[in-house]
Amino acid sequence: MVRVGGRSAGVRLGTGHAAQAAGFAIEIALPVRHKTGMKPLSDLSVSEILALHSDTLIALRDRGVVRSGNNPTGDLAEYLFCKTFGWKQAKRSVKAYDAKDSENRRIQIKARRLTPESTSRQLSGFRSLSGFEILAAVLLDEQYQVQRGLLLPADVVRQKVKPDGHTNSHILRLTDALWDLPEAKDVTSELQATLGKL
Repeated sequence: MVRVGGRSAGVRLGTGHAAQAAGFAIEIALPVRHKTGMKPLSDLSVSEILALHSDTLIALRDRGVVRSGNNPTGDLAEYLFCKTFGWKQAKRSVKAYDAKDSENRRIQIKARRLTPESTSRQLSGFRSLSGFEILAAVLLDEQYQVQRGLLLPADVVRQKVKPDGHTNSHILRLTDALWDLPEAKDVTSELQATLGKL
């Protein structure tokens, strides 16, 4: 909302800005449900932080970066790979793969976010090893920045995974050795460039 000389006008010019127009001071109200001003996160209540988290996910969903209100790691990975290489995302109901490339190859996309509390590079389990031709995987840091990314043929994945009887799936850890394989393609710089432009 824009307030000009004590009156409100239904025009939005952005958030957190002030301007001068036609000699009148323009005050712009934040068009968000939960206003936190410029307070640091450490000064916010738990309720305010949770509200901010909710609004952040809504904003990312509105921009098409994520497709759900859950942890954004997986959705962000899918968005980055598809944006970078022009892949077409599969419908959410499809389980064996996440995207297809221009050659109609099925691609499963996985990600792992590394934090000081969780340094494991183990990806979520593979329920099926026959439903895709390429694995696209990325390691993200605590701030969701791309640390490393690679493309790996499915036949190599099948050689490297280990069965997990507890989850009835196969698991793979994104060790640095995977990037050294001759079949692997390092796409770190491409993903970083895409994220930097968003």
